[in-house]
Amino acid sequence: MSSSSSANTPSATRAANGGAGGVQSLERAFDLLERMADAGGEVGLSELSASSGLPLPTIHRLMRTLVSCGYVRQQPNRRYALGPRLIRLGESASRLLGTWARPYLAELVEATGETANMALLDGDEVVYVAQVPSRHSMRMFTEVGRRVLPHSTGVGKALLADVPADEVRALLARTGMPAATEKTITDPDAFVAELERIRAAGYAVDDSEQEIGVRCLAVTVPDSPTAAAISISGPAGRVTEAAQERIIPVLRDIARQLSVALARPA
Repeated sequence: MSSSSSANTPSATRAANGGAGGVQSLERAFDLLERMADAGGEVGLSELSASSGLPLPTIHRLMRTLVSCGYVRQQPNRRYALGPRLIRLGESASRLLGTWARPYLAELVEATGETANMALLDGDEVVYVAQVPSRHSMRMFTEVGRRVLPHSTGVGKALLADVPADEVRALLARTGMPAATEKTITDPDAFVAELERIRAAGYAVDDSEQEIGVRCLAVTVPDSPTAAAISISGPAGRVTEAAQERIIPVLRDIARQLSVALARPA
């Protein structure tokens, strides 16, 4: 989302539609929080006024309330930053995200026969937030809550494909690129080139890069409130290139369905 438009956040859209019976000041407060997040977490009042179209006195009043609640803090330079109380809310919401995704992952398992996963990009790592296992006796297990480096996983590569190359290189410099298997990509230039191919194709493949004999196909969840990807994983003997042609459209369809579900008001 861009912070330059006054009607590009869910709360702004609701306000434009008359609030649907909601409390306008509450909708405006959440709209400002979303704009702050889009701007990198720290903004000035004039920037918020320009992007939201709200007058400065209104924004100042809302920000004072958010500061007093701990959801925003004022920096020494007089700019405003997202506050620490949002961390607890975000962590709880991330856990619930996996719960909401499970019915869609179950549908993915039903359609493909393979284990389905959902993962988020959390800082420099990928964290698995949901899984529905395959019914096959030979199947893949990834513990929910497990954290891995993104360069050797399908979900990680799918998520990083949407990140600018300079940011990807900075991440790789921080984490290193340890080889999980002999097929793991360990060269930054080769990895950036792989991400270009993923962007063009619209999906990522982990071909024994995290675990020998295991193939994983992954796509991002479009317009997710936080960067998220879903995947299927299974033995390379089942997740063949021929099976891939059948599975990728299913993955994309489930990702679109999940995107709609996450955007839908409760």
